[in-house]
Amino acid sequence: MSVLNWNEPNEQPTTLVLTQPDAGDLAGPDPTGLGDIARGAARVRVDDKAMINCRADVNQLLPLKYRWAWEKYLSGCNNHWMPTEISMQADIALWKSPNGLTEDERRAIKRNLGFFAASESLVANNIVLAIYRHLTNPECRQYLLRQAFEEAVHTHTFQYIVESLGLDEGELFNMYREVPSITDKASWALKYTQHLSDPTFSTGATDTDQSFLRDLIAFYVVFEGMWFYTGFAQILSLGRRNKMVGIAEQYQYILRDESIHLNFGIDVINQIKAENPYLWTAGFQDEVRGMLRSAAELEAAYGRDTMPNGFLGLSAAQCEQYMHFIANRRCAQLGLEAVFAVTENPFPWMSEAMDLKKEKNFFETRVIEYQNGGSLAWD
Repeated sequence: MSVLNWNEPNEQPTTLVLTQPDAGDLAGPDPTGLGDIARGAARVRVDDKAMINCRADVNQLLPLKYRWAWEKYLSGCNNHWMPTEISMQADIALWKSPNGLTEDERRAIKRNLGFFAASESLVANNIVLAIYRHLTNPECRQYLLRQAFEEAVHTHTFQYIVESLGLDEGELFNMYREVPSITDKASWALKYTQHLSDPTFSTGATDTDQSFLRDLIAFYVVFEGMWFYTGFAQILSLGRRNKMVGIAEQYQYILRDESIHLNFGIDVINQIKAENPYLWTAGFQDEVRGMLRSAAELEAAYGRDTMPNGFLGLSAAQCEQYMHFIANRRCAQLGLEAVFAVTENPFPWMSEAMDLKKEKNFFETRVIEYQNGGSLAWD
């Protein structure tokens, strides 16, 4: 296996190339950090680090280069929660009551749980099996480890809800196969997980680097930054009317986690763009805008399926408008032109839902103020 070699231990390492790489330029240690050790090699400097295709030792957290990644890791740790800390008693009583919820509300809740149950696992698999391997920066990998745990907590959450309400596990956990609007989204996403099952895939050429960047956009910007938001709006709307308050509180925690996931992903994508500008071609930008547009259309179809008649204060048309607003927002964060006409946010209260810095009755629910919660800023 190829390793970094220096003639003398005290010599400076070879300058890291951030221009367009050739396949022959990428000989170096395995990006997993499991390659042979270059005995006596010079110490890693900050300037040796890069987001992808990096020859610096990925096992070395210090010195930090991307402090924003480390700060997001710390924020994630300060947001720790577990679903079983939240009481489901009121939700169970309401769900079992014949007149507690309308059929439209029940449909929306079950569709929500069905989509999220499979989606969180899909995102976790992508983090562990693909993103972690190819993102060659230790502080970013540190955050990914925290995110992977949070995805496990989210999957646990849906298991906890399904079990608490006594729902049909087979129905809920197989909706990604059996409900067309959910299947369509899962099929779209699977296009961007091809590399999970391809042991020969590696970055290092323009086409593969763009493939990796495309995958990051699909999972951080679309999956976590767009598709989860319709479900959040639906469940949190119920919570605002004092219905399914236990599920709504858990969705608030998930939304807070996802806000950091999204912002981390945006930072990673923009950092890769800055270090590898040759990847961000006009054609690639048009492709990304097309991805966001098609994703928004799939989400609008999902909204119509989950709420064919709507329910008090919420409609599929509003969710579609919200998705146009969100898609344009994501374009702006990536430095792209908007894909839809300028539209207003139909759910301004969602910003409040992301802010959990409020006192709760200790005897009604768990305390949700965290050590550094006041330092967090939500997008």
